[in-house]
Amino acid sequence: MDYHNIFSDIAIELQAMENLGAVASYIPELQNVDSQKFGIHLSTIDKQDYSYGDSNDKISIQSIAKVLALTLAFVLEKDNLWNRVGVEPSGSPFNSLIQLEYEKGIPRNPFINAGALVICDILVSRLSRPEQEFLEFTRAVSGNAHINYGSRVAESERLTSYRNAAHLNLMKAYGNIRNDIDTVLDFYCHLCSIEMTCKELAQGFLYLASNGVNPFTGQRVIGESEAKRINAIMQLCGFYDEAGEFAFTVGLPGKSGVGGGIIAIHPGNYSIAVWSPKLNNKGNSYRGMRILEFFTTRTQSSIF
Repeated sequence: MDYHNIFSDIAIELQAMENLGAVASYIPELQNVDSQKFGIHLSTIDKQDYSYGDSNDKISIQSIAKVLALTLAFVLEKDNLWNRVGVEPSGSPFNSLIQLEYEKGIPRNPFINAGALVICDILVSRLSRPEQEFLEFTRAVSGNAHINYGSRVAESERLTSYRNAAHLNLMKAYGNIRNDIDTVLDFYCHLCSIEMTCKELAQGFLYLASNGVNPFTGQRVIGESEAKRINAIMQLCGFYDEAGEFAFTVGLPGKSGVGGGIIAIHPGNYSIAVWSPKLNNKGNSYRGMRILEFFTTRTQSSIF
């Protein structure tokens, strides 16, 4: 497959496409990014790499980090994890409080904010130094010792986390948060602030395309069955109330972040990361979704 030529064709398509949407504004630090940038990186399970555009720019991966947190929590908790968070699509915005109250403090899935906060609560309980140990896990999964938190983004997010604090308080009232709310919220904001390039994302998430083993490091990150389940949750829930649209147009398990990044997985073949900062009204990268739609159509590599 001539991925370099396909990426060049994508860039031509983007020139003719309006760059609609807006960068995330509710986290002030994210407004400082250049909204015209875009990057693509694809890594295959036989360790081939293909890049285009601003793929080596560090981006705030935001909710993409929820997949890494879920992976670690799944390793630690096994199937006990699902006693506290579900695996169903939400059909609601990622920060909905209404659904959480209706379902008595049990979040629909690990990728909406409430679900990710429960995952963070589990990790705070299980890890002696949550922020450091999670960062070490991310570095090990990626085979990259230089990955780090973005302190300015973490601080900016923490100062505006009123709604996430409301989620935590509501779930605490239902008994589904076990630790101090501020401790869990601080950890969550750090988790979302992790900075990676498209290349680092694609290589770091390749374990989900390779039955739980990262081919670049040879490390088994998670079991084959667990990798299958995480891919299934990404397919159903990775784009919140736009998950159906992503499955319909792209046809891959994936996860978005409000920093404009998207990671997508073709099990048995590759992982691909794209970045374009402007978001649509569902909080997903407008051009990122279009790039992946063009890519899977051109390569005929949808899983469907």
